[in-house]
Order: sequence, then structure tokens, then C-alpha cells
Amino acid sequence: MSPHPPTATIRTQVVVPLRLADGSVATARVVTFDGLVDGREHLALGLGDRALDAPPVPDAPTLVRLHSECLTGDVLGSLRCDCGPQLREGVERLAAAGGYLLYLRQEGRGIGLYAKLDAYALQDAGLDTYDANLSLGFGHDERDYTAAAQMLHALGVTRVALLSNNPDKANQLRRHGFTVAQQVPTGVYLSSANARYLRAKAARGGHTFDLPAHLLPPAVGLDEAGAGAEAPAALDTRRAVTGAAPAGQGGAR
Repeated sequence: MSPHPPTATIRTQVVVPLRLADGSVATARVVTFDGLVDGREHLALGLGDRALDAPPVPDAPTLVRLHSECLTGDVLGSLRCDCGPQLREGVERLAAAGGYLLYLRQEGRGIGLYAKLDAYALQDAGLDTYDANLSLGFGHDERDYTAAAQMLHALGVTRVALLSNNPDKANQLRRHGFTVAQQVPTGVYLSSANARYLRAKAARGGHTFDLPAHLLPPAVGLDEAGAGAEAPAALDTRRAVTGAAPAGQGGAR
């Protein structure tokens, strides 16, 4: 991985008013790019002060969220993952604090939409999300953040406070020469439908969040589609359930 990826340039910028699934609103400056190494149509959303094209403050880290596309979670509201709530939280926190959300076209950890749905079928047969990808001939995470590094450079960002629980994102940015001054944790959105998925992310992906045992749905007979035992009555399947508050209430992921 080169520490100095090829230079990308800003192609267009347009202000877009947003209304999220929960009814909250924000304004984003949506930025497109030329020269991205993978040829994909990634977007940067400037939120808060960045929606007004405010330049980064010298030497101060810029709050950044790298969000990989998830049609099923972001658009359709699937409960098999936590992507939809993560997107909503990212927009809300960045709108409040100012920063960039990079929406990266890397569906299914980079394996694509159809392959992700194939992996779901394998998960229904008992594999976890990582072994399902491996069984299809992919790595457990195929995502590469070189294009994200190019986008941030084009936006004038070199020091970041990274809104993520995923250490691989921070490590890849550092290898591209960025200073990750802080990794800001996000909320944990646990439900009966995604408990195994979140457990696998923590145990095998190194994601830095804790899943309290007393809040986990019963493991017996439970798969990522939510089959098996119901979640405990105290478990809110739509909002964060750990110490970090949900989106809009001071939580961070």
C-alpha cells in the first residue's frame, strides 16, 4: 500500500438538504472526485461547518466517518447489520460537530451486493459473517481505503478524528500518511437479528466495542436473520443498548 496515493481532484460540489429515516434533517455539501484509483463513484458529504465549505482548522483534527455502502441496511432498513443506524448516527454527529462522511461504494465489505446476499445464505446455514466471505473465495474484509485517502487529501484534510470502532480503517489511513489523532467510538446497535454479526465483528474483526452478556439475546438457535429465540423484553432493537448513547443523544461509533 503506497503511503502517497495518486492525486485526486474535486469534480463537482452541490448542496443537498437531507431528511433521514427517523425524520431528522441536515444539510450536506456533496463532493464528487476525478482520479480515484478504483474508478468507483465515491462521495464525500461535508456536514456542519463543512457543508458551508469551511476550511479545516490548522493542526486541528477533522472529524471523519468512513462509511461503506450497504443497500440492505442504509436504504431498506435491514436489521441483519448495524449499517443503517451507523449512517444515521454519523450524519447527526458530523452535522453537529462539523466534518466529512465519506460514502464509499464497497458493498458487503468490498465483495458486492450479490455476493453479500450469497454470504447471507451461508450465514443462515450456520457460518458467521467472516467465514461466509471466506467460503465464497473472498478475504474476510476486501475493503481498501486508498480512494478514501485520495478524497481526504483533495479536501485538504491530513489530521483526522476517526468516527469508527474498526481499527483497520485507522491503520489504513495511517499507512497512507494521515495522522489519526483520535478514534472516536460509536454507539452499538444490538438486536436479536444482528447479535451474532456484532459478536463476530468484536471477536474476529477487532472492533472496539463491548457487548454486555446480560444484554445479548439467547445464542441457542439464533442466526443473523434473527431466527430462534426472541430478544429479552428489555432489549430495544432500534437504538443503542450499551453505555454509548444512540444517535442524536451524544453517542458515538
